[in-house]
Amino acid sequence: MTETPVPILMYHSVATAPNDATRALSVAPEAFSEQMAMIGDLGLTPVGTADLAAGWRTGGLLPPRPVLITFDDGYEGVHRHALPVLAKHGFASTLFVSTGWIKGAYDTGGGLDTMLDWDQVRELAAADVEIGGHSHTHPQLDQLDDDRLRYELSRCREIVAQELGTAPASFAYPYGYSSRRVREAVRESGYAQALAVGNALARRRQGPYALRRVTVRRSTGIEEFGRLLEGRSIARTFAGDRALTKGYALVRRARQVRRKAIRSRV
Repeated sequence: MTETPVPILMYHSVATAPNDATRALSVAPEAFSEQMAMIGDLGLTPVGTADLAAGWRTGGLLPPRPVLITFDDGYEGVHRHALPVLAKHGFASTLFVSTGWIKGAYDTGGGLDTMLDWDQVRELAAADVEIGGHSHTHPQLDQLDDDRLRYELSRCREIVAQELGTAPASFAYPYGYSSRRVREAVRESGYAQALAVGNALARRRQGPYALRRVTVRRSTGIEEFGRLLEGRSIARTFAGDRALTKGYALVRRARQVRRKAIRSRV
């Protein structure tokens, strides 16, 4: 059983000409191809989210140097640009879909750029891409009341099951935000594991509902990408992100306290 830290890469869009809303987290197709080649050259083996969690949970066998390749939201470029590269290398990956952003019958119009449709999601699933849940409308889950939280989780799972014939086993928190209440709701909704962000390597002791990922951005050069895979200088690379996250966490916590106080007076 692998006890060493595992890099879980968090991608969003893979696009040649992303819009302003997704540009910072959109990787160019050429960069994505180079990054996947490096994973192969370094002898790492991509596995699915469910496979890693199951291996850590049960003590099952995992490859000596696993890595996870994950995509959030459901952008069309994952099918157009990422899938051919993944197929070329025979790499497993995980796509976390916000079901209300996927083009089709459940589309709420919230997608930030060109999104996948359900036929493309099915093609990805048939090509060794695990399809996970990412909520229905991509809200900050820890800011929702209990009823809305349960709806976001269950509606997402229900739609994926309807469209693919199999309910998703894995979940990724929108924006990476969670809390003990959110993690418990995710577990109760039937998801067996969930990914946060955290910009750190994943470790078994984090628990199956708080596994950390590292963000791959448009500005991530190939040398920095190599450091992410090897777990080198991650704290320095994301120092600015962590300072912002801590500051915003205080603001969000204050909002939650204020809302609870208001509800208790009603």
